[in-house]
Amino acid sequence: MMAFSPEISAPPRRITILGSTGSIGCSTIDIVERQPESFSCAALTAFSNVSLLAEQARKLQPELVVIGDENRFKELKEVLSGSGMEIAAGREALIEAAKRPSDFIMAAIVGAAGLEPTLAAVRRGATVGLANKECLVCAGDLMKAELEKSGSTLLPVDSEHSAIYQVFDFDRRDAVESIILTASGGPFRTHSLEQMAGVTPEQAVAHPNWDMGAKISVDSATMMNKGLEVIEAYHLFGIEGERIRVLVHPQSVIHSCVAYVDGSVLAQMGVPDMRTPIAYSLAWPHRMTAPVERLDLASISELTFEAPDFKRFPMLSLAFQALKSGGSAPTILNAANEVAVTAFLDGKIGFLDIARIVEKALEQVPHKPMTTLAHVNEIDATARDVASGWTADFAPAAGADSGVAVSG
Repeated sequence: MMAFSPEISAPPRRITILGSTGSIGCSTIDIVERQPESFSCAALTAFSNVSLLAEQARKLQPELVVIGDENRFKELKEVLSGSGMEIAAGREALIEAAKRPSDFIMAAIVGAAGLEPTLAAVRRGATVGLANKECLVCAGDLMKAELEKSGSTLLPVDSEHSAIYQVFDFDRRDAVESIILTASGGPFRTHSLEQMAGVTPEQAVAHPNWDMGAKISVDSATMMNKGLEVIEAYHLFGIEGERIRVLVHPQSVIHSCVAYVDGSVLAQMGVPDMRTPIAYSLAWPHRMTAPVERLDLASISELTFEAPDFKRFPMLSLAFQALKSGGSAPTILNAANEVAVTAFLDGKIGFLDIARIVEKALEQVPHKPMTTLAHVNEIDATARDVASGWTADFAPAAGADSGVAVSG
């Protein structure tokens, strides 16, 4: 599945950033701004953050600027009046941005909303930096089929999958014994279930190592983030679920490992900064200077590891279960999780209720084979409707009545 691209065009490299105002998008722009002679911008998109999108557009001067929320179109057009940039809004405009000719697309729209634009980029044969787990979780088989047809190159941007990509022997896949996804354990790694029952949205978004958006931070706190990565790794590297392991590594220095049949274990290491895997994807198949702190193992002095606790973090177990079930199960898992996380951030349910809602969805929403985007959208919508109906059945945990806004 992991195609290798032909020669990359000479600088400046033409890029599109889908989801430019999110954490990954902002980090991508930080790198691009530092080397303006190396990049030009075809398109920028965001969902609703008009002020930041306009600020980014003034700096990068893209040809096309898209706001996903059609209600913000007029505001964006007024703010960028006289800029000479093409301004558009809505779902079709996001897809058009993905189709716009460019050498590289950063697919960083959070959640299932990023699926259609990313598929559009893949279908035109683009080199895609994939920072959206849900594309492969919700529609992995469909995405792989489109990759085969188009010859598109998919470069993982998640720190874990980027790490594996850098040490995985694609020519000798049979020599790979297992892949090991490392996990920080999140902010509640040492909490009891009783303690986790009362955590607030503010506590859940305070990740100890990584600077991420609210939704992804909550996923890390429940370890659903790692569960989604397990499913993504299955599709990216063609490794069965039984050969994918999760290892808790609180320091987040070893980003993941590949174990080989001769006993060798190859690991990619670095400080926990998403600009490293972003820079790797932007420059691939070469490497570029990234504005990150350099790893100093002597100052760290100690790296620790532990097995994940599936009882305290049932979302990880549910993800393995969904991968084993196959078909639409991962789509149901993801959709129910997105609904439950939003309800938690809004203070409507407790932290532990997220896993309860996802488990109920996997039990009660029928699992079906999926061969088209229409099938994916149908299952996604059904799971969301069902999960939304259950959020009222769960009382919020003590102290969880103040929500945390999710940036657009």
